[in-house]
Amino acid sequence: LDVLVNNAGIMALPSRETTADGFERQFGVNHLGPFLLTASLLPLLADPAVPSRIVNLASSAHQFARGGLDFDDLQASKGRYSAWGAYGASKLANILHVTHLASITPPAARLTATACHPGVVRTELARHLVDPASAGFLQRVALALTAPFLKTPAQGAATSIYLATSPDVAGVSGRYFADCAPKEASAPAYDADAARRLWEVSAELTRAPAVPW
Repeated sequence: LDVLVNNAGIMALPSRETTADGFERQFGVNHLGPFLLTASLLPLLADPAVPSRIVNLASSAHQFARGGLDFDDLQASKGRYSAWGAYGASKLANILHVTHLASITPPAARLTATACHPGVVRTELARHLVDPASAGFLQRVALALTAPFLKTPAQGAATSIYLATSPDVAGVSGRYFADCAPKEASAPAYDADAARRLWEVSAELTRAPAVPW
């Protein structure tokens, strides 16, 4: 397997929901699902005969988790539920996931892992924010005014494709990108202890296979 792009995700659910496995839905869909898929495919991705790449679609919204991940409440079940807080935490988890993976991958595996912000893209990801069919006049005006500033899906995919294919980033691992260029993430995204702890918790929650080295 040459490339794995973890792109599927949901955003800003208006109320707390859970997956079939009982996980808070944004954390489950945006982080735990890609984590388990990645762990399950590592034996194929880490074949030393062929270089391979993993790309996690994160978001600049990871900055909403200003204090880092709350390991006492990863499931957003305590206190008042925050749609953007839960989303930001899941996107921070996407970055921490590749941060730790990059730190534990031996050079012989020839595997790189990066995360990126695709930009604000005109897709159905924002369907929980405003329903155009039921939006009021002011909401419709706001939608019309912001539409020209949104990226098309093709433009939004550009950084993912760049990280998956460009020789410019061959061997680059554990970094965060936006607009096809390296970008500084928030300070919690560089917390190695949090990245390790998240990996351990995620592996336990998903019963993920151990790394193949």
